[in-house]
Amino acid sequence: MNGRKKLYIQEVAARDGFQNEKQFIDTHDKIEFINRLSGSGYAKIEATSFTSPKAIPALKDADMVMHEIRRQPGVIYTVLVPNARGAERALACNVDEVNLVMSVSETHNRANLRMTREQSYAQLADVVGAVRGTDTAINVSLSTVFGCPMEGDIAATEVFGLMDRFAQLDVDGITLCDTTGMAYPSQVEEIARQAKTRFPQLELTMHFHNTRGMALANTLSAISVGCDRFDASLGGLGGCPYAPGASGNVCTEDLVHMLELMGYDTGIDLDAILDISGTLPGLIGHDVPSQILKAGPRLTLHPAPVQPA
Repeated sequence: MNGRKKLYIQEVAARDGFQNEKQFIDTHDKIEFINRLSGSGYAKIEATSFTSPKAIPALKDADMVMHEIRRQPGVIYTVLVPNARGAERALACNVDEVNLVMSVSETHNRANLRMTREQSYAQLADVVGAVRGTDTAINVSLSTVFGCPMEGDIAATEVFGLMDRFAQLDVDGITLCDTTGMAYPSQVEEIARQAKTRFPQLELTMHFHNTRGMALANTLSAISVGCDRFDASLGGLGGCPYAPGASGNVCTEDLVHMLELMGYDTGIDLDAILDISGTLPGLIGHDVPSQILKAGPRLTLHPAPVQPA
């Protein structure tokens, strides 16, 4: 033991990031991307989504991706599953975990999933029933926990009510998602503290977006109340189509750079993920909002300017 507090970083670029890209990423490029991530120290990698190819054509190759990647011992490979059919496909690929998603906001859920919250809950309960009893873990990601761009603030009682309903289904973990980048540090601190107190049996993950530049600050607030699992996206890819002006998820390399400087043990090889992040513009056809990729780590030194004679 090195005495440093251990934090668990969970990479979502291959699913949450790639599904938002207009340019289709070649299947073999996806596989190579995930293989490189696997050797970089992540606790968990969200590899793809077993959604209908018509709904998300960017991830139509989910089955092949999961069959062809090289799995690193100790890394959990999770996939998004929307319904029982998706669960069947995921289980056939021997995934380690399924991730189920719905919104706390009724309006956002209808816009994003075209269902009421109750319809979403019923559908996800069917998935839990299909997966429970296997060796595959179940995580539920609750969107718009910290605010909805159509409804505004979300009552914490609504968040905890949904957490309780899923806890009663015996899921393994819950992710609290700042889907639209509306979270702020003191709010995060209060909600995370209550979530950990009320549901100590659940593995709690925090998922922040950097829409208003507060993702790193929100992470520190969550750590202050004992949170230790965080989703992040290489290059800062991803976003929500129902959050006008939104940037993507918190950038993995920016997050790891900050946490390591502060003495936390993320387990991540920063140089390795910077190399991988550097390949993203070629894969997706545009620049990425990574600050560390642009500026380099804090102690990246440069020669002094040559003074004129």
